[in-house]
Amino acid sequence: MKRTALIVLAAFTACTFLLSGCAKKSEGLTVKPGVLMVGMEIGYPPMEYYDDDGVTPIGFDVSMGKAIAEKMGLSVEFVDTAWDGIFAGVETSRYDCIMSSVTVTPERQRAHNFSKPYIGNAMAIVSLKNSSIKPRSPQELAGLGVAYQAETTAKFFMAKLVEEGIRYTPFEYDKVMSCFDEILLGRVDVIVTDSLVAVDYIAIPNSPYEIVWQGEADEVFGICIKRGNDALTEAIDKALDELFADGTMHRLSQEIFNVDMVSSAR
Repeated sequence: MKRTALIVLAAFTACTFLLSGCAKKSEGLTVKPGVLMVGMEIGYPPMEYYDDDGVTPIGFDVSMGKAIAEKMGLSVEFVDTAWDGIFAGVETSRYDCIMSSVTVTPERQRAHNFSKPYIGNAMAIVSLKNSSIKPRSPQELAGLGVAYQAETTAKFFMAKLVEEGIRYTPFEYDKVMSCFDEILLGRVDVIVTDSLVAVDYIAIPNSPYEIVWQGEADEVFGICIKRGNDALTEAIDKALDELFADGTMHRLSQEIFNVDMVSSAR
């Protein structure tokens, strides 16, 4: 009994030192000592979405977030946040950073810190395989009912088409999954979304969807951090560099996308 008690005490002491070490490592760096709190909109497969149990977050950004936290010697906590309030959340320190398919733009860089890029992305047009409507260019979207997610690069892309004089009927949804539901119901003609999302939907066995047009990878995703938090930005960049160097990022890309979506970002 005495020996058992000593072993338990030693184990407890080791855990205490470990937790204390994690807390000290992130003291003043993260909102919650020892924890990397990550804001994301968990409804954007294959990047971040809930598993079949409806509780467990999975996807590329989730796996990357866990790997980054591990490199930093921290645990990780994901905070499900609606996209329209996600940037305000990081600036008010509700969480430490955003890993949620955030495209790096000059406007966003003026308002927030960003990590080095980790994925290259392009726009894609998705149609149903059995549909006679298959636009082979953005210009052919004229006159069609086009679904896209609100406040994403797809919306900005569609706004540019309007500036070019291309008129279409917009169907804007809070969740990208709603776009794919609506096209199945025949309420929209096509979907404009990130190629990352499109690749995931057409990879489903017996998928009813197909990509009918895809642009060049002209944007990159980065991790968004509170403006001025340079120490955390540097720590995340260091972890990302290590994950690229040891092959983890490439492995995650192959596992989730079945293609290399990360090398073009570097």
